[in-house]
Amino acid sequence: MTFQAYATDGFYDELFSHCSRPREHARLLVDAIDALAVGELQRKQHAAERVLLQMGITFNVYGDSGGAERIFPFDVLPRIVPQPEWLTVERGLSQRVIALNHFIDDVYHDQRIVKDGVVPAQLIASASGFRPECVGLNPPKGVWCHVTGSDLVRDADGSFYVLEDNLRTPSGASYMLGNRVVIKRSFPRLFAAARVLPVADYANRLRSALEYLAADGVPNPRIVVLTPGMYNSAYYEHSFLAQQMGVELVEGSDLVVDNGYVCMRTTRGLERVDVIYRRIDDDFLDPTAFRSDSMLGVPGLFEVYRNGRVALANAPGTGVADDKVIYAYVPDMIRYYLGEDPLLPNVPTYLCSRDADRQHVLANIESLVVKAANESGGYGMLVGPASTRAECDEFRRRVADNPRNYIAQPTLALSRAPVLCEDRFEGRHVDLRPYVLLTDTPYVTPGGLTRVALRKGSLVVNSSQGGGSKDTWIVPVASRA
Repeated sequence: MTFQAYATDGFYDELFSHCSRPREHARLLVDAIDALAVGELQRKQHAAERVLLQMGITFNVYGDSGGAERIFPFDVLPRIVPQPEWLTVERGLSQRVIALNHFIDDVYHDQRIVKDGVVPAQLIASASGFRPECVGLNPPKGVWCHVTGSDLVRDADGSFYVLEDNLRTPSGASYMLGNRVVIKRSFPRLFAAARVLPVADYANRLRSALEYLAADGVPNPRIVVLTPGMYNSAYYEHSFLAQQMGVELVEGSDLVVDNGYVCMRTTRGLERVDVIYRRIDDDFLDPTAFRSDSMLGVPGLFEVYRNGRVALANAPGTGVADDKVIYAYVPDMIRYYLGEDPLLPNVPTYLCSRDADRQHVLANIESLVVKAANESGGYGMLVGPASTRAECDEFRRRVADNPRNYIAQPTLALSRAPVLCEDRFEGRHVDLRPYVLLTDTPYVTPGGLTRVALRKGSLVVNSSQGGGSKDTWIVPVASRA
């Protein structure tokens, strides 16, 4: 099986140039695949899927067969990025996360960025992730967004753009780690020869970032991962990361506030908890502070947090920066807080709350991607060129009825990468979610989770919408393609 018949179809391809020659950093992989015996790559794909099944790498789809688990789809061909190119991405993401952390802190304190006319006050006040309860809050070490997953895409010119930021409870790191285990088994010699930068230390780095938050003088802080439970779509990840970090996985019912501290119920009695890596949204975190009907959280937790007796990652209130309307102002935040130009640009964005932008969106909706400000997982969006007239008309109505809740972006010619389709290779669109851990300095994973739209022609990479994933290789080879 070879790439001889593979076509880029005019898109930027991660492995091949437009003239169908392997990019320099991908040549080692392409040559190795071309040298495989007939049927060998398919056998590697099937073996990889069996390993994923044995590892239990699954996800849940809400509303489908009662939330039944599915094996996370995986394509055995890795996506490769040369290290010199990656260094710009790394610096750009570090810059972005530092600015976002400044913004969140400013929002809940002096709001200088509002007073100076950079971000409109009404956008912050109307953001569904803004938490008035967090005004005046001072999180440990001044860090709000301890774990960030920013989604990157390439356009036709091959440049990286930031599509959105995820700061509440970003998911997918476990799939990144699982993919790496599988790919090393599939291509052990090729992997070693390519000198791929490692991601296996992510769990250790995450644990170190959580330990960093513990109160001074606590030599061995107790860390727990707080999950909504086994029916959550990312439960596999919660349990996997807890196991990899060597910490307890708990649900809200396992924790209790006792004598001003958060404690975990154990067979030995109550034991104090110092740091909580929470994978529960703000609304459900504490029924005495947020949603009173929540059965998932810990009553009194937020008060303990405000008093500095437990650390939470990510901090409550970070969701204000997840808002896709606020996203449009991140380049301005970088200039305002850091005095620097953004190293990674945003995708051009129309804000439907602006009269001129809204009129443009309503008139051109068939050619745009329209997104709800606070939806995720591929929900609440319209891909104009792939939609019916009725669907476009419905989104026109939604935008007109609630313009604050919608943004629109041009339909990008997202980059593609080859995937194995039975006995041939076909191009599929991809994005990339690196993970950034913030302590006193940011750490960016060398790579991240490459998500791939497995449906032919689809631009939606989310697993809940039929997407899958690839391993991401950052290799120390300069690209000359």
